[in-house]
Amino acid sequence: MAGIALGVAALIVVLSVMNGFQTQVRDRMLSVLPHIELFVPGMAPEQVLEHWENIAAQAETNPEVKGAAPFVAAQAMLVRGESLNGVQLRGIDPKGESAVSDLRNQMIDGSLDALQAGSYSIVLGQQLAEALGVRTGDTLLVLAPQGSISPAGFAPRMRQFTVAGLFSSGYYEYDATLGFMHYEDAAKVFRDSGTSGVRLRIDDMQQAPMVAQALQQSLPPSVRARDWTHNNRTWFAAVKTEKRMMFLILALIVAVAAFNLLSSLVMAVKDKQSDIAILRTVGATPREIGRIFLVQGALIGVVGTLAGVGLGMLIAYNIDVIVPFIERMLGIQFLPQQIYFISELPSNPKASDIVVVAVTSLVLSLLATLYPSWRASRLQPAQVLRHD
Repeated sequence: MAGIALGVAALIVVLSVMNGFQTQVRDRMLSVLPHIELFVPGMAPEQVLEHWENIAAQAETNPEVKGAAPFVAAQAMLVRGESLNGVQLRGIDPKGESAVSDLRNQMIDGSLDALQAGSYSIVLGQQLAEALGVRTGDTLLVLAPQGSISPAGFAPRMRQFTVAGLFSSGYYEYDATLGFMHYEDAAKVFRDSGTSGVRLRIDDMQQAPMVAQALQQSLPPSVRARDWTHNNRTWFAAVKTEKRMMFLILALIVAVAAFNLLSSLVMAVKDKQSDIAILRTVGATPREIGRIFLVQGALIGVVGTLAGVGLGMLIAYNIDVIVPFIERMLGIQFLPQQIYFISELPSNPKASDIVVVAVTSLVLSLLATLYPSWRASRLQPAQVLRHD
């Protein structure tokens, strides 16, 4: 019973922590990135999405869409002294950015309003700024892949920008590789004019694939709607696979407990052979004998599963209190913030996971009782009593 309870509790806690990590990373990613992007696929660098205002207005007719803003997407190199870093640059509209992302709330220095058209200002992620050694007010050089060919060879397009502020999303990959500027400045530097597309935010991010599909039917054929699950498909697929593997591995704990249940019932049948024979002689049927051990094993499985569910939920819902207590007791830190950028162990128990774990435990427990019950029902009273 204790083995089943510990196995079930371990499964619930581990799956809850993995859900917590996935949810926290996803929310931090989507605090910077849009839920849906509208763009022209295969668009060459010199091409632009014309009349983005009309497309944004058409998208906002969908009741799920809560905000729309233009963007320019480009890759570039940032140069500061001897430091050289690649960066993903996003040209945005500072006034409309709050409708599609939480970037304004993530500013730790400077102001997003400093990104004015023609000012050639840039907002960098905190980790990227530290790698370049720049602070708010410093200048750096932006090298665009577009350029011109002269008798001296290919010359990349260059422009000096002023750091207007720093942001921190809490997701290292974005804080170390993202930069934002006004979309008109980005269009001049990278695309000569125009925008790459429109960013959308919807009410429920989980409905993004369905909303994108609905928008695709109403948009012009040349415009593609892409939701956030496609932008990070590899990462989410890896997390889903890892979660499945962890479930299978930890389910072995419950399987071992079920095997212990089977062996203990087999030993009980062996020890109680005389009692079983006497019950058979006074009129008990084989089915009734088998039912005794079936009920015994099922009771152990049910009680162990319920105890494991209770213990697992107790730990999962209070892990934000339990882990800091253990850290203070042992004087260690399980998640150093400078490495993981997460100071607390996240937990997000889901009813679907708990139900699957409980059902799996009950099924394994019931299967473990079948063989001992069948063996008990097959005992012959005459042979047992003759040896006794």
